[in-house]
Amino acid sequence: MGFKPFEKRHRRMIQQYLAPHKCIEYQPIQTREMRVLLRNLLANGDTRDDHIRRFSTAIIIRIAFGHQITSDDDPYVKFAERVGYAISNCGTPGNTPVDFLPFLQYLPSWFPGTHYAFLARRFRVFIDALHNFPVEQVSSQLAKGQAKPSFLATCLDSLDHDGPDSAIEIEDIKAAAGGMYSAGVDTSWATLSIFFLAMTLYPEYQARARKEIDMIVGPNRLPAFEDRPLLPYVECILQETLRWNPTTPLGVPHLSVQDDVYNDMLIPKGSIMIANTRAMTLDETLYSDPVKFNPARFLPKPEGNDEPHPIGPFGFGRTICPGRHLASASLWIAMASVLATLDISKALDADEKEITPTVAFTSGITSHPYPFRCAIRPRNDASRDLIDQSDT
Repeated sequence: MGFKPFEKRHRRMIQQYLAPHKCIEYQPIQTREMRVLLRNLLANGDTRDDHIRRFSTAIIIRIAFGHQITSDDDPYVKFAERVGYAISNCGTPGNTPVDFLPFLQYLPSWFPGTHYAFLARRFRVFIDALHNFPVEQVSSQLAKGQAKPSFLATCLDSLDHDGPDSAIEIEDIKAAAGGMYSAGVDTSWATLSIFFLAMTLYPEYQARARKEIDMIVGPNRLPAFEDRPLLPYVECILQETLRWNPTTPLGVPHLSVQDDVYNDMLIPKGSIMIANTRAMTLDETLYSDPVKFNPARFLPKPEGNDEPHPIGPFGFGRTICPGRHLASASLWIAMASVLATLDISKALDADEKEITPTVAFTSGITSHPYPFRCAIRPRNDASRDLIDQSDT
């Protein structure tokens, strides 16, 4: 099956900067933002989603653009809100009228079937800003010798040194940097929201994870990346969060650029191909009671079912997410640190009765849980002190 060289070029640019050995260099950034996340959750867990979004945004922004987020009024935080809203409200990818009848994009909003095309035009200003603003900022910093190391600075500097005939064009840089940002922020934010939903509904799994963390990490420090191989149950919680309700339940649609044959079936050029990730994670031949959140399913028998980790959440084959190593590390350090220090439980209503969240999700490229309430408290005084004393 063929792929457009333009898209391959962007992937290659990102893969080089987010390769596994490069991601080790970004661990101090992830650790810093994890500590900010814990402090924010401890101070005001009622705005949980805002803190999670900031955590996801800050990591990507620092790596992609070299910018350090220090407040909720930061323009990049506003970009995250607007772009996330656009992504979540422009319809299921590959399954809107304009995907099948492209001419609808040129018709007025009152014409039947043009709703999502109209929204795409309306939100284009957000997407354009995402592509142009960081390039303008980093270009100015490079000219003044003030740019911090980042994906964008590396690409722009290479463009200047290689000259106008370079294989990499400025539009390629904008597209690759924008893709790194939009893909990395929203999916990590959604996954951590799902984690909090699962921990609210299944508190018994927090207790088991804490026992493991207390044994390996102890009470005097926060989890570190070096602990990951020693905390298999925490890893199971991460993998089960990815499997239970994937943030991209239909994956990212792809377009066949030439005729192809698969299992004796013709896939014509121009076909929209959708990998049903959600169906894969509910496959009863692989997962017992697949609708239930059960981290132990991945443990070896007889303790668990020795079931395979999900393979769909980050895509497949040559088009697998190039940022998966960074995303996995960010998710792990956040989950491990929250489990080590905080208790997540059901919120109480005015009559002191527990509120059980509904398991329901938005549609769109990225699927988020619908807003729900939960209570977030420090596990104990030692955990509170550990969060308060952590350097940021």
